[in-house]
Formats: sequence, C-alpha cells, structure tokens
Amino acid sequence: MRRYLVIGLALAALCAASTLAYARPPTVVSSPGYDRRLQESRKALSGSPMTTVPGSQSVPAPKRVKKKHPN
Repeated sequence: MRRYLVIGLALAALCAASTLAYARPPTVVSSPGYDRRLQESRKALSGSPMTTVPGSQSVPAPKRVKKKHPN
C-alpha cells in the first residue's frame, strides 16, 4: 500500500511540475518603441565604417614532445 502512495505522489509531483513549463513572462509582447529604437541603432551601426586594428602577432606555442623514460 505504501508503494502505491509513493508512486501516486511522484506522479502528482511530475504532473504539477510539467504544467509550470508553459509559463511565459509578460514581456513576450513586442514593444513598438523598443523595435523602433533597435532598428535605429542597427541602422546607425551599419552606416559607420568598422575598422579593426590588427593585434600583435601571436607567437606559436612550442610543440609538446613526449619524453621517453629509460626502462
């Protein structure tokens, strides 16, 4: 009898936890003001020339050599 009670409680907990997965935050709805500012910032970034300064040349790491131990 106790085994059925434990199995029933486990199933109830599983079902309760699975219903929480569908919750959505209230900010899912798109905001026209945010979308407008986002498009303006993207447009401003695309218009400016992007230059990258090359960094110092990276020095290759020395190759690892497996040491042979005398027997």
